[in-house]
Amino acid sequence: MDRFRALFLSILLLSCLAVPALAGPFEDSVAKFANDEFSDTEAAVGEIAASGNALASPIISALQDGRLSADPDSKKVFITQTDGKIVDATTGAAVDKLPDNAAAVRLNNRLRRTVEAALGGLTLLSPDPAKRLAAAQSVFKSHEENLLPTVESALAKESVKSIKQAFAEARAAIILFKSDASDSDKLDAVAVVKARGDQEALALLTGLGDQPALVTKAAASAVSSIQSNLAMWSMVQNAWYGLSLGSVLLLAAIGLAITFGVMGVINMAHGEMVMLGAYTTFVVQEVIRTRYPALFDYSLLIAVPLAFLVAGFIGVLIERTIIRFLYGRPLETLLATWGLSLVLQQAVRTAFGPTNREVGNPSWMSGAFELGQITITYNRLWILCFTLAVFAILLAMLRYTALGLEMRAVTQNRRMAASMGIATSRVDALTFGLGSGIAGIAGVALSQIDNVSPNLGQSYIIDSFMVVVFGGVGNLWGTLVGAFTLGIANKFLEPVAGAVLGKIAILVLIILFIQKRPRGLFALKGRAVEA
Repeated sequence: MDRFRALFLSILLLSCLAVPALAGPFEDSVAKFANDEFSDTEAAVGEIAASGNALASPIISALQDGRLSADPDSKKVFITQTDGKIVDATTGAAVDKLPDNAAAVRLNNRLRRTVEAALGGLTLLSPDPAKRLAAAQSVFKSHEENLLPTVESALAKESVKSIKQAFAEARAAIILFKSDASDSDKLDAVAVVKARGDQEALALLTGLGDQPALVTKAAASAVSSIQSNLAMWSMVQNAWYGLSLGSVLLLAAIGLAITFGVMGVINMAHGEMVMLGAYTTFVVQEVIRTRYPALFDYSLLIAVPLAFLVAGFIGVLIERTIIRFLYGRPLETLLATWGLSLVLQQAVRTAFGPTNREVGNPSWMSGAFELGQITITYNRLWILCFTLAVFAILLAMLRYTALGLEMRAVTQNRRMAASMGIATSRVDALTFGLGSGIAGIAGVALSQIDNVSPNLGQSYIIDSFMVVVFGGVGNLWGTLVGAFTLGIANKFLEPVAGAVLGKIAILVLIILFIQKRPRGLFALKGRAVEA
């Protein structure tokens, strides 16, 4: 009996001593983090990612965020969760506090790429399509060889076309850097990466290093093709930026084209009408935020007519109290409206303060989408559409309404229009109000892409005059062509000469152009004009 008891105790003792050895490969892999060696940490990341353990993702995420700590004495590893709680990395059990000797597991740049790739591999088979796409793109950048089986498995199971393509590109990136891959596989991979054709594909192919001659030649050809393709898309991107800038210039200048063309008034306060429209948008959004938050997405639709009425009323008031006494004296109107612009700026500073005011984007104007290799933001796209709509409505008003007919008559021959019974003073007031109102709705659009401040209008007044003079004073089609021409030219010159020198070059070109064509691109016709 004593012998049996001694044998039993011996077996029990041996079992207890053997527990650490039977802990399992996952626990052994986690324990490597406590060695404080980059090589051991890299090995641990790979083994944990491949283990399929539910704690793999929390451990690697904690390592990436600097929340993974290890005790070199006990070889235990701990996760500090985002809420501050501490858990054992191998079991997930809660821990009261970190041991005194515990320290954060260190990372270097190479390890960070490994961690990023491991996290990508963990989400390659996620049920969430967005996570699978992000994981595939992460693997494409890191091209970690140990993720190839997972990528191929995910590629075989994927049914979404865009994500399947991303998996194919990730697989190609891995194969290109796989030392034992065949030349034919690498050539196929070069073709896949070349078809992607973006900056990341270019960076991948240029960083291949030593490769077989056929692969090197194919990669060089692909690099040349991608560079040509990117140069073309860069031109398209500049053209889009130019159209976007042109739409802003057109909105700011179109009202000035009406008042300058019909009345011959150099209105230096036109920019302040734009500023008043932007502040009207701010007030509308403040009221909606505080009282009717559910209507925020409709705030701009509400602000457009209000901005038109506010700026239009101020414009009529200016014409009736100041401008009407200065007709035929352009220098006096310039000085008077310049002084008025300072008064309006100071009035807004007093009412709203000198700092920028926040105007938010509705949900339908937020975000962007990819078109080929360029990015198009929704707010710029909507502003372009809005500008063209305003232009079309203004053209229709000038062509098909009585006020439009009277405005065109006054523009071409004021004396003849007056002799035909047209009240030119009333037309002047309504014209000035119309031009100011359009500047107000321009302010609504500009509030979505620029700072709303008392100086907002000053940024566009000079450009607006350049557009009007270049296109032809009083000619709306000339204003349209002039705005988009100057916008596109400016965006193509900026990468070459810089923003400041680009504007100077545009100004010099306009001066030279006006020397040859003083009336602009599209000169108005009429007896008074011809005289």
